[in-house]
Amino acid sequence: MRFVGPHVSAAGSPAAAVENALAVGATGFAMFVKNQRQWVGKPLPPEDAEAFRAAMAAAPYAAAQVLPHAGYLINLANPDPEKHAKSMASLLDELRRCEALGLTTLNLHPGSHLNQIVPEAACDRVAASINAALAETRGVAVVIENTAGQGAYLGAEPEQLGRIVAGVGDKTRVGICLDTAHAFAAGFDLRTADGVRAFLDRVDGAVGLGFLRGMHLNDSKGALGSHLDRHESLGKGFLGWEPFETLARDPRLEGIPLILETPDATLWPAETKRLLEA
Repeated sequence: MRFVGPHVSAAGSPAAAVENALAVGATGFAMFVKNQRQWVGKPLPPEDAEAFRAAMAAAPYAAAQVLPHAGYLINLANPDPEKHAKSMASLLDELRRCEALGLTTLNLHPGSHLNQIVPEAACDRVAASINAALAETRGVAVVIENTAGQGAYLGAEPEQLGRIVAGVGDKTRVGICLDTAHAFAAGFDLRTADGVRAFLDRVDGAVGLGFLRGMHLNDSKGALGSHLDRHESLGKGFLGWEPFETLARDPRLEGIPLILETPDATLWPAETKRLLEA
């Protein structure tokens, strides 16, 4: 089964995300488990967690159909001890929220080395941080996302994702998420089926597609290799529809969330439907 749908709002309570996903015909979805632009969120009431679990069961959605996204402030590569500790505290809070909600993954940007340490050391710092977080939690895997390669951000090259994954001890609780707009902006030409296959082959060699726990299907407002992280609705950017239909038909992507982070929510039902019918 293909799990396709957008990153929906959970404003008000986590159960709202389930309602919003159902409203657009989604078979999978993403959500934030707290405010993504704040270090600390208000506590998750037990009744809200229970309501979310009940809504999931009634939908029905399984945890494998959901790819929660962590807050944008977390930077596990930060070499500053105090700032790194702040990121760790935020990550642990979000992992525990996922536990309470019955979710089994948390999607995370790998962070930036801030041009203060070399990328290899930054990747190792991210892996060590994940190991420390996993030791204090249970049941939730950390899923590292590729980036557009802007500034000092890690993850534009699959080999960096591979180094992070290799450094995590519990391989059952680590994975990767591939964002098409990020990959294109980083220089991977995904405009054709051959280009998509070449990119997946590169990822397979660098990390292993067995670690692929989700994808973000986004067209790109930025040109090839621009390092511009700007999402566009499917078919309306530089990528066109071919790569998305290619990915939707790829049997290797069965059973993982294929998430739309496209900017026009009015198009989500049509985008979801076209991918499901590809």
